[in-house]
Amino acid sequence: MTNLEAGIQADIDAISSISIIPKLLEVICRSTGMGFAAIARVTDEKWVVCSVRDEIEFGLKPGGELKLETTICHEIRQSGNRVIIDNVAEDENFFNHHTPAMYGFQSYISIPIIRKDGSFFGTLCAIDPKPAHLNRVEIVEMFNLFTELISFHLNAVEELAKTASILKEERKTAELREQFIAILGHDLLNPVAAVMNVAQLMLRMPLDDRMTRLANIVQDSSYRMRALIENILDFARGRLGEGITLNCNDDEPIEKILNQVITELRVVWPDCIIETAFDLDAPVYGDGKRIAQLFSNLLGNAITHGEKNTPIIVNASSSDDAFKLSVTNFGSQIPAEAMSRLFQPFSRGEVKPGQQGLGLGLFIASEIATAHGGSLEVVSTAKETCFTFTMPVRK
Repeated sequence: MTNLEAGIQADIDAISSISIIPKLLEVICRSTGMGFAAIARVTDEKWVVCSVRDEIEFGLKPGGELKLETTICHEIRQSGNRVIIDNVAEDENFFNHHTPAMYGFQSYISIPIIRKDGSFFGTLCAIDPKPAHLNRVEIVEMFNLFTELISFHLNAVEELAKTASILKEERKTAELREQFIAILGHDLLNPVAAVMNVAQLMLRMPLDDRMTRLANIVQDSSYRMRALIENILDFARGRLGEGITLNCNDDEPIEKILNQVITELRVVWPDCIIETAFDLDAPVYGDGKRIAQLFSNLLGNAITHGEKNTPIIVNASSSDDAFKLSVTNFGSQIPAEAMSRLFQPFSRGEVKPGQQGLGLGLFIASEIATAHGGSLEVVSTAKETCFTFTMPVRK
């Protein structure tokens, strides 16, 4: 099958998929009194029937062809003009035309079908061996309306096919994403954890200054790699529609969780000063692991962007209504243009030397806050920047 034939077959299938077409052709025959009505696909090489109502035994079925040069539709395709003949014998333009003589009709109407992109599809036509009163406003308007309706449905069929193709590609992409997540979760996190363990073991050994410095670099880098991989995992799951998943408990040991995070980050950044003030009397309902991830992202961000030799201030409190956690660092103000996209993925603002990252940490932290029914807000001045996470303490 050639490309032209495949294209025409696709057009026949498109017309046949439009459920109103048989009724539309029946209405034409009933309204005009004509015995044959059809939708024809007309190219510069072929005239092919896409759908037909034949009450005069003309002999054409969908997929049937007439020689292009023997049809009036060939002339309509070239001119773009409709043709209406009430009575061939009395029509000065067609009484000697070869097409009526060849096919034996006396009345004829054919209106171009123009696609939404302006290209010529074919014609909506009707013929009968007897004369008919066709050149009337109501008949012409009916044909014009039907051709526009056919064009609209053809466009809808094409758009539906495109959408189906896009969905198919999206499914393939989703499968690749799932594979990507599996690779990240197993093939990358495990080696990074092994590297981190080796670095920690090295730091417990008697090493000279140079080896201690190298071990600290390895530990620092492996910690950041683990954080990046975990953020990418959450981001990829979110794009798959899963969002941030929670495993909530009624009374999470929040103070212990926060201190564990601080201990981990102090190992990586031993020179960092972290000051805490906890007032956690009321129990907190939430996912401790996710809260730890949020806090780790906020604290890591504060250490990275805060001014050196200044403390990071961590405040946490719980009451009967809400749990509140804030992380404050001293340093320059976040630019106004960066504030509006601070919690968007891959948004990093101004990056100083040594501040590598994908810009996912604050986005993931914000998603975790939202998943808990809470919020993550930021206030930045010329003196300090404070991120505050607030969430309800009960379900």
